Amino acid sequence: MGRRRLRRIGLLGGTFDPPHVGHLWLATLARDALGLERVLVIPAPEPPHKRDVPMSRVEDRVALVRAAIADDPMLELSTIELERPGPHYTVDTVDALRAVLPAGVEPVLLMAADSLAEIDTWREPDRLLASLEWAVGPRPGTPDPDPAPLRERFGSAASRIHLLEGPSLDVSATAIRARVAAGRAIRYLVPRRVEAEIAARRLYLGDAP
Repeated sequence: MGRRRLRRIGLLGGTFDPPHVGHLWLATLARDALGLERVLVIPAPEPPHKRDVPMSRVEDRVALVRAAIADDPMLELSTIELERPGPHYTVDTVDALRAVLPAGVEPVLLMAADSLAEIDTWREPDRLLASLEWAVGPRPGTPDPDPAPLRERFGSAASRIHLLEGPSLDVSATAIRARVAAGRAIRYLVPRRVEAEIAARRLYLGDAP
């Protein structure tokens, strides 16, 4: 009997305030490169590193994620961080997900290059890498990760970090919120359903400088 094919799913966390085409492209890039069966999109209620950053209600952000992924059956909303008391650290979320994932399914953590550059500010990055592989996508304004420093930092475990190749989209949630507040267009920066949901919920109207 041949070896059973490894089943992989991606984990994409964030505040998603709002979710935009950059998030969806990272999920797509990783899915294509690593043969992921699907990607779980995991809104963070209150990220520990953003406690002092104003953000939309989690209910609104979850609704925006639902709208963003509605047309892609390979993307799935996970509310696991909403169902657990905080603070919510990625390493703990991965442990909680592993407890409920079917046997034979391996998660892969998706992140952009700017997150990898700050990985030592995360909770227990070495345990996180020991727990699952990472897929790192390009990010405008952040140099492409250099494998040599990764090997120096993580040793042989650096082989578990997959550096994704592909175009990067210069889109940020901060810029989108500012455009909405200024009454400027955001079409093609977010899916049409997200644009409609932002308007219906009257989000970001007070974010102008």
